[in-house]
Amino acid sequence: MVHYGHSNQLRQAKAMGDYLIVGVHTDSEIAKHKGPPVFTQAERYKMVRAIKWVDEVVEGAPYVTTLQTLDKYNCDFCVHGDDITLTVDGKDTYEEVKKSGRYRECKRTQGVSTTDLVGRMLLMTKAHHSNIDSSDYQKHTDNFGKGHSPWTGVSQFLQTSQKIIQFASGQEPQPGDTIIYVAGAFDLFHIGHVDFLEAVHKLSEKPYIIVGLHFDQEVNRYKGKNYPIMNVHERTLSVLACRHVSEVVIGAPFAVTKDLLEHFKEPRRKGILRTVDSGNSLTTDAIVQRIIKNRLLFEARNQKKEAKEIAVIQAMKRQEEEKTKERSQAVL
Repeated sequence: MVHYGHSNQLRQAKAMGDYLIVGVHTDSEIAKHKGPPVFTQAERYKMVRAIKWVDEVVEGAPYVTTLQTLDKYNCDFCVHGDDITLTVDGKDTYEEVKKSGRYRECKRTQGVSTTDLVGRMLLMTKAHHSNIDSSDYQKHTDNFGKGHSPWTGVSQFLQTSQKIIQFASGQEPQPGDTIIYVAGAFDLFHIGHVDFLEAVHKLSEKPYIIVGLHFDQEVNRYKGKNYPIMNVHERTLSVLACRHVSEVVIGAPFAVTKDLLEHFKEPRRKGILRTVDSGNSLTTDAIVQRIIKNRLLFEARNQKKEAKEIAVIQAMKRQEEEKTKERSQAVL
């Protein structure tokens, strides 16, 4: 998947340099090393291009990042989160660039992972919005990652004002801007949302797009089941990371009122509502159906991923113990 955790990693990476190139793997590479992808490679290419800190996307990037890859695209160094990425054989995919000193690390976003989001969709419970200690959610963690690895498991995202500031553009509408308001759930922010916002962006030469996000209770009222999958704090960051969006209203009313339009100094005249066709039929429901259809494959994916990570942790621990033992013997 592509989620706000990835966007936050790319935000941090861009701050380390001047030009950010993002390599995106093919479906076959991901299936080989991790398990079935949720979004197709075409969807992921476009999703990553829509993230506002990205300058260029390399399609079909190799799963193992080598010095040859960095040199090919004239990169000074590469960046990854402070978790570990392993090949199907359990090897660190960044081993070569780490040894050469051309590797930088950024902080992983706590409380979100593809593993967790997929698990929420499989469980379809409200527990991910309230009590992660519930028996249902605990059963989910048992089936979908034992939680022994610090990189795979279920946690809870905590929003902060600083995080919103980091994602927000902070730009006010300028004279001549066309202020456009759209609203919805924007749950599991996906390519359908990107295509819609891109189509809206093309409505004007100088668009200033404001996205109204409905509160979780409101989304649940009109969507039913156990939606939304992501809470309003997570959806806020997802939308703010999109290069087509200028501002977000958190907890927007379901009905667009006169007061709401006045708040943004919109012209109050008849005929200001337009319907925009994104040209994309993908929905949050469709993504959930992809997950449910391949439930066993996704469960196996996460269990295998965690097993490899635990093996690496144990190996690192043994190496540290051996070094400590050697130091002790040297002192004696």
